[in-house]
Amino acid sequence: MAGLIKREDIDEVRQRTDIKEVVEAYVTLKSAGIGSWKGLCPFHDERSPSFHVRPQMGSYHCFGCGEGGDVISFVQKQDHTSFSETVEKLAARIGFELHYEDGGTGPRREDVGKRRRLLDAHKVAAEFFRDQLLTQGAGTARQFLQERGFDRDAAAHFGVGYAPQGWDSLLNHLTGRGFTLDELKLTGMFSASSSNPGRFYDRFRGRLIWPIRDITGDTVGFGARKLYEDDQGPKYLNTPETSLYKKSQVLYGIDLAKKEIAKNRQLVVVEGYTDVMACHLAGVGTAVATCGTAFGTDHIKIARRLLSDDGTGGEVIFTFDGDAAGQKAALRAFEEDQRFTAQTYVAVEASGADPCELRQTRGDDAVQALIKDRRPLFEFAIKASFDSFDLSSGEGQVKALRHAAPIVAQIRDVSLRSTYTRELSRWLGMQYVGEDQVARAVSAAARREAGGGQASGGRPGQSSAEQGRQGGPQAGQAVPAGDEPFYERPDPRDPIARMEREALEVVLQQPTLLTATQWESFSTSRFSTSVYEALHAAVIAAGAAGTELSRWVESVREGVPDVLRPLVSELAVRPLPAKDADAMVLYCRDILNRLTELRITQQKADKLGQLQRMDPAADPTLYNQLQRDLMELEMQRRLLRED
Repeated sequence: MAGLIKREDIDEVRQRTDIKEVVEAYVTLKSAGIGSWKGLCPFHDERSPSFHVRPQMGSYHCFGCGEGGDVISFVQKQDHTSFSETVEKLAARIGFELHYEDGGTGPRREDVGKRRRLLDAHKVAAEFFRDQLLTQGAGTARQFLQERGFDRDAAAHFGVGYAPQGWDSLLNHLTGRGFTLDELKLTGMFSASSSNPGRFYDRFRGRLIWPIRDITGDTVGFGARKLYEDDQGPKYLNTPETSLYKKSQVLYGIDLAKKEIAKNRQLVVVEGYTDVMACHLAGVGTAVATCGTAFGTDHIKIARRLLSDDGTGGEVIFTFDGDAAGQKAALRAFEEDQRFTAQTYVAVEASGADPCELRQTRGDDAVQALIKDRRPLFEFAIKASFDSFDLSSGEGQVKALRHAAPIVAQIRDVSLRSTYTRELSRWLGMQYVGEDQVARAVSAAARREAGGGQASGGRPGQSSAEQGRQGGPQAGQAVPAGDEPFYERPDPRDPIARMEREALEVVLQQPTLLTATQWESFSTSRFSTSVYEALHAAVIAAGAAGTELSRWVESVREGVPDVLRPLVSELAVRPLPAKDADAMVLYCRDILNRLTELRITQQKADKLGQLQRMDPAADPTLYNQLQRDLMELEMQRRLLRED
């Protein structure tokens, strides 16, 4: 008959159990002085460690949330077990025999807590599946593993098994081991018949099986891969949600990886069970995988505790397939990036191969190289968006900048944000002509992110009344134009914008002074601001239409949105700094030469940006051609300066 555990035995278990060893199965601990250890609290989400363990005292306490107690209460809260179950679990851990009051012998099977019974059922099921993998009927399953480079030892290490094709093989095995149907209904390993709800059959049939274990090593669910063509189910089938198995809270391989994660302060997130196996066998023992769901908030909590994610280092590396679905998954991971203080990276093999395929075709070193050649997740997220824009055009660069600036603005680390601002200039090919523009775009996005608004317009010291008297949009002022494009008047202190404005003034006021070469140079130039780009396009259209000189300005005015027409009038009448006709010719030539030089510099930046984005080994011919183009452009620039 069951009885209460004797008090002296409870005290003995508490005294003999090393609380530090128990806690380290859940939390990475660091020394916090003599006899004290600390880590991130497992009971609440925190960034700075406030959870302390004192092994000599046998106690723990979190100064953040106030949770505290001894080793028994810790395990109770982590494993959701009763007091008696917890003491029995800890006693078994140290090999201590418990004694009970009133001559009892401990809980009878029917009195064991529901959770323990479910765990026992999963343990027996995992053993059953492993044994079945060695039977004659599992030839297809073994072949599947062998084709992917996994031998018998690898299968045993990861507990891989096989579910027979029969309808009730596992059901009969578990009931034969004393588990009741009411208990088995709660495991998720069985399905009810649609025609007879009281009848149950095996959920997994004719499939390769992976046990999914929690961080302590207990099996809480299974993942199953289809092997036969006549199987009408999905390719992968997992245990449904149960009291043990919450897919948003489990990571496949975490029980095997936890020590390496804590030791190396690295977590590698892959996409599938075979990828985890391939990584571990290749020497990347920090790999885990989600189970049928995206890497989310609950997974992050587990990862942060193991990484000791307190801002002093560590890295999280996501590996995804190179296809569109993999890229989408990476961008979803990027949305969760800010929950880490560790650096986050993405590793995508150029051919699109996953770690399992990579190990098959190129060996263990290739898997290690994939992880070693990781890229910051911010960089990946930014560059992935470039596919939607034509970076060879000024308009495409501006659109790409508007899209990427808010991403860079999300970076909490100011120094890192500054670094990525410069990198963004290079990737867009704007490091020579638009780095200030990129920095302003990122700063504006950061202000919006923080709840700030647009910067007020006008020159320094200019009153709002003066701003209102000027035609066109003001500097930094958005134009409410219904369905018209968004325009913001460039900052007059921006040297690039100023040069573009001066070139427009020359062409609007002195079109007859332009030579054919100068006109071609103006027409092929790329303007960096949306306002002046719109005016530039209207000027080119008016010139292509052969507009008479008497209608020249009006034709340009008609070619721009209504909101920009006052600006055309303003540029067409602004005084040019020339005291006579000869000086006017020289001024116009100088302005257009500077514009041509800017165009050459932009072309150089484009090609430099293309070089930055490409892998020289992937296309050496193109790489060398770009190098030659850069040299030719530099020669053109030097000749222009000699003019």
